[in-house]
Amino acid sequence: MKALITGASSGIGRDMARVLASRNIDLILVARRKERLESLKKEFHVNVQIYTFDLVQRENVYRLFDQVKDEKIDIVINNAGFGLFGEFLETDLDRELEMIDLNVITYHILTKLFLRKMNQDGGGYLLNVCSSAGFLAGPRLSTYYATKNYILKLTMAIYEEMRRTNKNIVISALCPGPVNTEFNKVAKGHFSVDGASSEYVAKYAIKKMFQKKLIIVPTLSMKLALFFSRFTPWKLLLRITYRIQKRKTN
Repeated sequence: MKALITGASSGIGRDMARVLASRNIDLILVARRKERLESLKKEFHVNVQIYTFDLVQRENVYRLFDQVKDEKIDIVINNAGFGLFGEFLETDLDRELEMIDLNVITYHILTKLFLRKMNQDGGGYLLNVCSSAGFLAGPRLSTYYATKNYILKLTMAIYEEMRRTNKNIVISALCPGPVNTEFNKVAKGHFSVDGASSEYVAKYAIKKMFQKKLIIVPTLSMKLALFFSRFTPWKLLLRITYRIQKRKTN
């Protein structure tokens, strides 16, 4: 088998590469930081290909697909993305548009292109790394939450289409809560509670993906939080979320 992972140079993407390599699955690793990818490649005994692309740029997304479209790829993991803390009136518009390009446009393009390829190739697994944010609205992290809502709902809709076609295509959405990665540094904030380890999240996600799970929530605390949020009025949820996000930037 062969897997392609975007955002593979750190965090969940890096640890998913390690999990898949331990299962003797060959890898195609994609990220901006070539030196990190090369260092990661040295850890593995499987075949590893490296592509250095900034996937914020739409032309690079198509270039990536063109580079690998003739290969048999069994697993695609859309993982590249970032967030940005702050009040909507104050956050940088250009940075937010880059976030939308990476978190939404890149995911959308790769999901469509690789699902079409899997349909032709006879099946495969596609895992979109979303977030528990995809179930909520997030004051002070508003654009990030909105991007994750888009990808989560897109993934869910495609799942039903794939289920009805009886194709051998599995599509899943990974929806963790806080995870100890470089997210905080890039987003210019910090988690107000301890995050799960990226190693645990990666192992859990790969396990559930192979079990054909649609929504993958790695921790019990987040499963409970999402369950009880269903019974909480939206305005109260917004107040609670605002206070949680405000503590991340104090």
